[in-house]
Amino acid sequence: MDQKSVQRNFKLVLEYDGTNYHGWQLQKDVPTVQGVLEEAIEGIIGKAARVHASGRTDAGVHALGQVVHFTAETDVPPEKLKRCLNEVLPEDIRVLSTEEMPLSFHSRYDASGKVYRYSILNCRIAGRYRARWVHVFSQNLDVARMQEAAGYLLGSHDFSSFGVNPGREVHDSTRTFKRLELRRQGHYIFVELEADGFLYKMVRSIVGTLIKVGVGKVDPEEIPAILASRDRCRAGATAPAHGLCLLAVKYPCESGEKSVAHDWGLLPQSCWHKTVNILFA
Repeated sequence: MDQKSVQRNFKLVLEYDGTNYHGWQLQKDVPTVQGVLEEAIEGIIGKAARVHASGRTDAGVHALGQVVHFTAETDVPPEKLKRCLNEVLPEDIRVLSTEEMPLSFHSRYDASGKVYRYSILNCRIAGRYRARWVHVFSQNLDVARMQEAAGYLLGSHDFSSFGVNPGREVHDSTRTFKRLELRRQGHYIFVELEADGFLYKMVRSIVGTLIKVGVGKVDPEEIPAILASRDRCRAGATAPAHGLCLLAVKYPCESGEKSVAHDWGLLPQSCWHKTVNILFA
């Protein structure tokens, strides 16, 4: 007699190129990362499963460390699930790891922090390229000014001035930045941000504001006043989605809340299959 399957909770770490998707969240009649993943899981375990992510990435946003979970009654072991998913998923979505967790684990509500990176290609010839992983910006950016402005954002603040809220439920706009670093490497500028959480489009709004600082339209010393105003109109424009990548999600259960490897080079390409391993398309 077959042993009856029990309810199990699977944690998956994903990477994906968001170029061809209308974001993470399931939507009708358009491709989303959640929709493609749920369809693949159903094909393997033989039943529908709702997948929950640590957070919703917008259309065009990428991930190298998105964490998701789903519960299902299945006997499929984690390693086999990973192998089978990578056999059927499109080449711009990869499962990096699978792990069985307690039923109480939730990828979103248990997260203690996230790390994002925003990449900018900054040179006069940038306008010649259509990049899928970086925001091309031809006007010269003063990174020292941008770094000075970023310093005012560290710590805990009400980030209403940098949040876009299209009817979303936000009871508290206070977030705590643990790290906000900028570095120029050749023609590239990388902005890396680590906080306990982010408002909707908050990272891209901050980057858009730092760009205004970098071109001299906003002084670094104006950042505290922008924060205090709680007025989205005071901050800069929302930077394009395709320059943004979710690097990692952190959980208290992880030993010492491991830090992300500090590689300021271009986003790793070895992990992508041939359809997505070219920076410029």
